[in-house]
Amino acid sequence: MSTQPTEWKPELYNDKHSFVYTYGENLILLLDPKKNERILDLGCGSGQLTFKINELAKETIGIDQSQEMIDAAKLKFNKIEFLVGDAEDFKFNEQFDSIFSNATLHWVKNYKRAIKCMFENLKVNGKIVLEFGGKGNVQTIVNQLKGSLRYRGYHEQSKLDLWYFPSIGEYSTALESVGFRVLLAEHYDRPTELSDEKSGIKDWISMFAESFFRNVNPVHIEEIKNEVQEKLKEECLINGKWFADYKRIRIVAIKEKVLNNQ
Repeated sequence: MSTQPTEWKPELYNDKHSFVYTYGENLILLLDPKKNERILDLGCGSGQLTFKINELAKETIGIDQSQEMIDAAKLKFNKIEFLVGDAEDFKFNEQFDSIFSNATLHWVKNYKRAIKCMFENLKVNGKIVLEFGGKGNVQTIVNQLKGSLRYRGYHEQSKLDLWYFPSIGEYSTALESVGFRVLLAEHYDRPTELSDEKSGIKDWISMFAESFFRNVNPVHIEEIKNEVQEKLKEECLINGKWFADYKRIRIVAIKEKVLNNQ
């Protein structure tokens, strides 16, 4: 989570990007929480999925690196423990039965440290259930955004590598190297409808890609957003609705008995 935008916007997230946690609801079926289980929601955002998991489990804790998101989660779900924490560096005194993470781990550039943290904070035979952006995720949008930046001379910004979108083989191998046994691994297309029919792509950029505009002339920012949306009409505007070209990785794995030293 250390490479996420410096400031999340909970109101915009919940108003126009609620698809993030709505899509995550069926991931809870794979998690299959039990009444005697202690579960960690890693990258909990504003807490909607944490709340749903907590209704089925003994105890659920949500952590997120964004203070803004944690504040929003505490305000809405005040009976659940929410903490500011880093996916690359977290430690709990009591291990978890399961760790759940939806739409978070593509923000974590040092994925090997995150995997080790998950392993160490999980009980033996404990389970991880993860979904995040995979190889090729939002490639259409990002390629056009970088092209529009380069056209205006913002070469440094156009080279920003904001996310980690791995192949399924790469991530599964990293999990296995510390001692996880991968039970399920999928990499699939999930074209995702954006909520605003007039400014869907622009809103997506405002929510998730503002980091590309550091030190960009404010006059150019709105100009670039408009240009990106206009140039993506043919690919991303379908029957009057905007779609982002999401490609997701979904993984279920269990912790084997020993931590490998690889």
